[in-house]
Amino acid sequence: MGRVLFITSTRIGDAVINSGLLNHLIETRPEARFTIACGPLAAPLFKAVPRLDEVIVMAKKKRGGHWIDLWKQTVGKRWDLVVDIRCSATGYFLNAGERHILSQSRTPINKVLEAASVLGLDPAPDPVLFVSEERRAEAAGILDDAQPWLAVCPSASAPYKVWPGDRFAALIDRLIAPDGPMAGAKVAIFGGPGDEGAAAPIREGIAEDRWVDLTGQLPLDLVTACLERPRLYIGNDSGLMHIAAAAGTPTLGLMGPTDDRLYGPWGEKASVVRGSTSYAEHYARFKDKRRFQPESLMLDLEVDAAYQAAIDLFERTQS
Repeated sequence: MGRVLFITSTRIGDAVINSGLLNHLIETRPEARFTIACGPLAAPLFKAVPRLDEVIVMAKKKRGGHWIDLWKQTVGKRWDLVVDIRCSATGYFLNAGERHILSQSRTPINKVLEAASVLGLDPAPDPVLFVSEERRAEAAGILDDAQPWLAVCPSASAPYKVWPGDRFAALIDRLIAPDGPMAGAKVAIFGGPGDEGAAAPIREGIAEDRWVDLTGQLPLDLVTACLERPRLYIGNDSGLMHIAAAAGTPTLGLMGPTDDRLYGPWGEKASVVRGSTSYAEHYARFKDKRRFQPESLMLDLEVDAAYQAAIDLFERTQS
């Protein structure tokens, strides 16, 4: 029986991006047991991993103290395989029969492809979600089958990536209008704790009986199960965007000051829309200080453009 240590990301989106590689190991090493090391936000994504021994939660500490903690928790075991997507040195100081440490790509490629490169996999395995049947049953009770669902996430990890809420409301109103492509659908609003303000313009902009606000209400593994159910998902660049895409839900990512070549949602049912400003133009103006901008850098994305992109994706994914 082999032991595998899989070191993955702190952020939710990156952990989802790396999940296809983990699933590849699960499928190709049927006798292996798995230990997952990740950040606290991403940890619930791995509760239902098959043959799971442990999820080691790496809470960030000053001067890399979290890496020392991980080494202390893993150094006493013999590992058949260590896979490190975080590009750290930890794996080199463990007793491992085989180790693979990611080297980041020098050219801009999607992070799914970059993760696959650590094992030389081509084609890259698609991201997957590890969801228990219990959570799927709960999700079916939250987003029922009485009508189709349009899922939206109007928040993001930082203000510069957030499309204005009033534009979200205008887009949703057009999509679910009596003559819209999703007439009769209800809207499920998603977000994390503290994101309630971002949902307010949507709640105020459409009829009260047409939406349910789940912002900050559900644990992440239940959110994951819920995002398997909508007919369409629209959201800013965030971890939930990557979850929806991994679920196989048609996913429209609203991108601007982040590089969709690297972080665009992955999959045949995913697409991206951005405003008139290219990523290169954003970078030339702000460089790495983009994340410190207190205001949205998404104002160049008009509702008409997002609506057309949503219609295109909706029609393309008709079964």
